[in-house]
Amino acid sequence: MTGKPSRRQLFGYAGAAAAGAAVTAAAAVALDDGQAAPPSASRTISPYGAHQAGVAAASPKFGELVAFRLLTETDKAALGRLLRLWSADVVALSNGRGAPGDVAPELAVGNAGFTATVGFGGRVFELAGPRPGGFDELPGMRHDRLQKEWTGGDLLVQVGADDAVSVVHAVRQFVRDARPFAAPVWRQSGFWNGTGADGQPVTGRNLFGQVDGTGNPRVGTPEFDATVWDADGGTTLVVRRIRMNLETWDELTRSEQERAVGRKLSTGAPLTGVNEHDELDLEARDADGRPLIAANAHARLSHHSENDGRRIFRKGLNYVHDAGTARESGLIFLSYQADVAGQFLPLLARLDAVDALNEWTTTIGSAVFAIPPGFRPGGWIGEKLIG
Repeated sequence: MTGKPSRRQLFGYAGAAAAGAAVTAAAAVALDDGQAAPPSASRTISPYGAHQAGVAAASPKFGELVAFRLLTETDKAALGRLLRLWSADVVALSNGRGAPGDVAPELAVGNAGFTATVGFGGRVFELAGPRPGGFDELPGMRHDRLQKEWTGGDLLVQVGADDAVSVVHAVRQFVRDARPFAAPVWRQSGFWNGTGADGQPVTGRNLFGQVDGTGNPRVGTPEFDATVWDADGGTTLVVRRIRMNLETWDELTRSEQERAVGRKLSTGAPLTGVNEHDELDLEARDADGRPLIAANAHARLSHHSENDGRRIFRKGLNYVHDAGTARESGLIFLSYQADVAGQFLPLLARLDAVDALNEWTTTIGSAVFAIPPGFRPGGWIGEKLIG
């Protein structure tokens, strides 16, 4: 991984609880390549640990993200009270119990793969101290068409579970607890299928039909740790709401779709391979001398070998948003990395410049959050920062 660029370089790229008792259920969730655990596995995920559990956990079947704006009167002490409340909520809901003050505790469902992740936007650090070294806002990109209702935020809560009711119920609780301190500014919900027809984990597909997330570093490996975690056990999260033009995408032939991506739609294998996880052969050419994986193919442009070894850990939720008879479809793209400017921004700038998929996608929302480390029994999220 290359060193973090200066702030001048950063903007240059744009031009090119107190918590409850300890968990007694086993935390036996499979964590590999961001894929779902088999249905037979325990789906109780411990809320405790060096890292917030939702980062490395599989993309949930159902998820919702809520960004908040801190109220004017919320100071550092008040923020600490909110984070203690939210930490208690995380512990209870992860274990299928009603949270403190829960008005509908029967809706808390156990063994549902529940996680809740809390993040901090830039304003938190105006109250609480210096920003983490890897946290930076993103400059606007040439193809961005950002809408205020999906952009920015001072705080984030990201909830995921196998059960949609659990997600809706948990979000109600987090929003209710936040009312004296912060107000929602946007909410995004979506879904993901990380389980194949045989019940085994699969990478999952976006609404273009693409297998999405094949190149991720494998959870639990040194490569994953170097990609995602900072020195304190936190990370950063970039949230990008990407509108997908399914109508014009569907007008393409299958070979045209595969050439834009650089992978086979059937299996997710690179156009130069057979199986999903085969390595891309970026030197391979067809009979006419053209690269089999086109110069502007998404798979080539995002590959770590084309980006000075930079990697991210990407996850996502498909979404549909209905307004009357009109339907918008797309992807809530989630990128975790230790360093936004050093890892994500150069990749984003490269894709923004020439990615073939730009013809069928438009980013309409964007936000960046620092994800603080996890917490232990008796502690709370953000304790080291807020104190």
